[in-house]
Amino acid sequence: MSASTSGPPRRRRMSRAQREQQMLDVAEEVFGEHGYQGASMDEIAERCGVSKPMLYEYFGSKEGLLLGCIARSRAELFEVTQKAVAGASTPQEILFRGMVAYFDFIDTHSRSFVMLLQKPMSGSPESADAVEETRRQQSTLISGVLRAFVPDAPGTAIDAYTEIIIGASERLALWRTARPEVTAEDAARYMTDFCWEGLGPYVT
Repeated sequence: MSASTSGPPRRRRMSRAQREQQMLDVAEEVFGEHGYQGASMDEIAERCGVSKPMLYEYFGSKEGLLLGCIARSRAELFEVTQKAVAGASTPQEILFRGMVAYFDFIDTHSRSFVMLLQKPMSGSPESADAVEETRRQQSTLISGVLRAFVPDAPGTAIDAYTEIIIGASERLALWRTARPEVTAEDAARYMTDFCWEGLGPYVT
C-alpha cells in the first residue's frame, strides 16, 4: 500500500458571498478603530488575508467599502427590530421591544456606530446620505407602529414623536458608550417611559 503523498491541508476557499461578508466584518472593525479617514485599505486587506486589488474588485473604493458596511447594518437593524416587535400586543410593549432590539444592535456595533455619528465624513456626502437613509428606514417603521396603535393622535404628533424617538435613541446610545452599567433594557425603559408620557393622551 503506497504512502500518502498529500501535503499540508489546504485552506477551504470562500465563496464570493462569504468573502464579501468577511471583508465587511473586518472593514467595520478597522473603521471603528481608526475612523474613516484613518482606516487604510492596506490594513483591511492584510487582516482579511487578501490582496488590496481584490478588495477594490469587490467594493471599488474605501468609500464603497464603507457604504457596504452601512447598507448591511441597515438591513440587519431593520430585521432585528421587525422581529422584536412582531410578538408584542400593546403599544408600550412594541415600543419597548423595538428599543431593546435597537440598543442591543448598537452594542454589537458600538465602535463603528460612534464613528459614524461623531466623526464627519469629509468629502463623502454619499456616506452621510446612507446614514440618513438608515434613519428614514427606522422612522418609517416607528411611525407605522405608532399610527396603528395610537390612531387618535394627529399626524403631526406622530411625525414629531417619531423624530424625537430617532434623535433621542441616538443620543442615548452615545451616552451609554461611557456607561456600560446601563443595559439595553434600561435604555429602552427610559425611552418608553419618556415617549409614553407625551403620547398618553392619544391612547384609546
